[in-house]
Amino acid sequence: MRKHGLAVAGICVLLLAGTACSDTKANGNSNGGQSTPSASTSQSSTPGASSTPGDSTTPSGSNQAADIAVVPAKGATSVQPDKPVTVTSTGGKLTAVTLKDDDGDEVAGNFNSDKTQWTSADLLKPGATYTLSGSAEGTDGATVPVSSSFKTLKATKSLKASIAPLNNDTVGVAYPVQIYWNNPVKDRAAVEKRLSVKTSVPVDGTWHWVNSKQVNYRPKNYWPAGTKVTVNVDTQGVNAGNNTWGTASRKINFTIGKSVVSHVDVKRHVMTVTINGKLARTIPITAGKDGFTTRSGVKVIMEKYTVKRMDAATIGLKPGDPNYYNIPDVKWAQRVTSSGEFLHGAPWSAGSQGSANVSHGCVGMSLADAQWFFGQTLIGDPVTVTGTSRTMEPGNGWTDWNTTWAAYKAGSALS
Repeated sequence: MRKHGLAVAGICVLLLAGTACSDTKANGNSNGGQSTPSASTSQSSTPGASSTPGDSTTPSGSNQAADIAVVPAKGATSVQPDKPVTVTSTGGKLTAVTLKDDDGDEVAGNFNSDKTQWTSADLLKPGATYTLSGSAEGTDGATVPVSSSFKTLKATKSLKASIAPLNNDTVGVAYPVQIYWNNPVKDRAAVEKRLSVKTSVPVDGTWHWVNSKQVNYRPKNYWPAGTKVTVNVDTQGVNAGNNTWGTASRKINFTIGKSVVSHVDVKRHVMTVTINGKLARTIPITAGKDGFTTRSGVKVIMEKYTVKRMDAATIGLKPGDPNYYNIPDVKWAQRVTSSGEFLHGAPWSAGSQGSANVSHGCVGMSLADAQWFFGQTLIGDPVTVTGTSRTMEPGNGWTDWNTTWAAYKAGSALS
């Protein structure tokens, strides 16, 4: 009888074990109530995700195969470029994840602390195909591959940037960073969040939207001489509104030169030039006569010409007008307004320099002084003009410095 009882007990254990195995296979795991899909593209519990299940026949709490979920789902199309890509592993850790576009460019990403999730750090390109690869290791020690692909939506309009100054330029202390967009930006805040300026020394600065196609950046005070500046326009994948998406990112570096700050006093007919905080030269000048008054305000040198033709037709005067002129060889000319004001050599007005204003709005000086001044300045150096009631119009040149700091900051979409 004792042997017979032991035999019955053994049969019961086997039956119970068989029942446990049967339940696990039906459920797919120890917690669910649905069958496990058989393919690697089976859906996880995460909406929009694809998963690669491991062997889920191991009871909970024991060694498990890694189970991978990917967002967006494998084969997805019209994925928004500004949404993160995530790879999540349950029952193990991710060992490698690589995301590349169809040009072979890799998307940066980060693992969480226990390496159970990887999240893309960069925005994606519109209209691109992305391939995800990698691997995970389950607590059972087995390796499970990560494999997926998807397509991002195609943009109706692209957003690209043109930037001034140019990469590796050396510029003056008043140079405002200027970004020009090829299409209007509706969501300025979204775009501005992707713009950054880094400097080699602390600088307090802000972005300021001129209009929907231009945003500028300037510091509170002039750039410190010698500052190294990096501008990062990280707008690939940004949604600018109206189905306009950033299709590229750009980064430029430039350097601020020595400090050359000039002041023109129209009433006193003199210009002072201060270099690195010290008065370097006082120059007799002539400025605009009645009817052609030189504008007062902070101007910034925009262009430099060793020789420049100056034709009064550009300011609306025609041949035959007593004020008309057409001089083919004006020397040492530096533009400070879009409307045509320059600082330049003017030997024809030598008798009035330092005593009278006889020009058509430009600041004229001797050829020797003009050549010296030309040799000291960089594009982006400031020239402040005082002594007239005519002021600078917004946008007539680089007029950023004619706005108070508070008003300039208010032009930021993030203020």
